[in-house]
Amino acid sequence: MPNAMHLHILGSGSKGNCSIVESPAGLIMIDNGFSRRETLARMHALGLDENRVRALILTHEHSDHTRGVVVWCKRFSGTLIASAGTPEARSGFDVLPFQAVEPGEAFDIEDVHVQTFPTSHDVVNPMGLRLSCGDDAIGFATDTGALSDAARNALRDARILALECNHDVHMLTSGDYPRFLKERILSNTGHLSNAQAAEAACELVTNRTEELVAMHISQENNRPGLAVRALADALGATLDNDLGTAATLERPGTAPGLHIRAAGQDRPVSIW
Repeated sequence: MPNAMHLHILGSGSKGNCSIVESPAGLIMIDNGFSRRETLARMHALGLDENRVRALILTHEHSDHTRGVVVWCKRFSGTLIASAGTPEARSGFDVLPFQAVEPGEAFDIEDVHVQTFPTSHDVVNPMGLRLSCGDDAIGFATDTGALSDAARNALRDARILALECNHDVHMLTSGDYPRFLKERILSNTGHLSNAQAAEAACELVTNRTEELVAMHISQENNRPGLAVRALADALGATLDNDLGTAATLERPGTAPGLHIRAAGQDRPVSIW
């Protein structure tokens, strides 16, 4: 049976974030940190039709996740969803017709059931998502310094798991960032490191998980190969190339294999 949902990552990183979940009934956009022109260019490169977007969900208010929202909404009649308090935290959002939810609430967008959960970031009420359609599920968590039990429960056993791998601790601590910024990133309200994501993946990935995507990779304090290698080493996967930017875990019997890859800031990708 074909998978009910697909994940399209238009871009992931500190310069802009936007992802799209596709189901038979349409598209759900997660965050919009790009200009309308750039968003459309990346959607069209992946064969996506902007007229099929049924909802836009914001995970939190930081500009790299919300920069394009106001302009996008000038030609958008779908549902806008954000956690309570997030619209008030961004200038110009208070006039938009957001449907407010508390992290932990669940709701339906046509054929997709969305379970939210709290994340841990230095913003107002940030949240992650588990999206389900039929027997298919996508787990989505970025911009969090820690994963609570609620987050782990929501992310576990998804077919596609998009998980933050923001930084390599050694690169961050030995790099040029000022001390206060290093401490912020390393804190429980900062960002997950490769090592933290790898530890979590050992619990979250099951035989049902076919795709594990390293998200929100820092261009200054990480490399795609480092993130993929950390996940691959933790799960016993084999690197697919010398650069270490993809890995595969073969499973015995009829269980599907696991593919590990890194999302990019400048290269949109579709995950089926």
